Amino acid sequence: MYKKIIVPIAMDQLEHGEKTLERAQSLLDDGGEIILLNVVEDLNAYAQGYMIIDFPLELVEASRKNAVETLTGLKEKHAVNGRVEIRVGGAAGTINAFAADVGADLVIIASHRPGLIDYFLGSTASRVASHCGCSVLIDR
Repeated sequence: MYKKIIVPIAMDQLEHGEKTLERAQSLLDDGGEIILLNVVEDLNAYAQGYMIIDFPLELVEASRKNAVETLTGLKEKHAVNGRVEIRVGGAAGTINAFAADVGADLVIIASHRPGLIDYFLGSTASRVASHCGCSVLIDR
């Protein structure tokens, strides 16, 4: 059993994230905490050197607001003992850094069946599992 579990949830994979959240609840110690985490990709970081215009800051802020509302709804629906956190950056690196910062003992991350692009770049779940300092459970 675990005392602090991070459950990263992508807004485009809510069904998987909800199942992963249920799994996290089954592994949580009494009095433990689940942190629902969403990482909003900073599109301007990718655009530099490739695009002439910047993405509006309102787009990132709207994504953050949507993530807070969605994850708060999941937290309430499942009566989760924990909190919601939103970060901006690259998904895998941000998840790993956040896990280290909060002293997590487990990250449970949903994974999809890999497509062709995943074999060349690697999926977020794969990068988290490869580089995270704590235990990682990949949930399919």
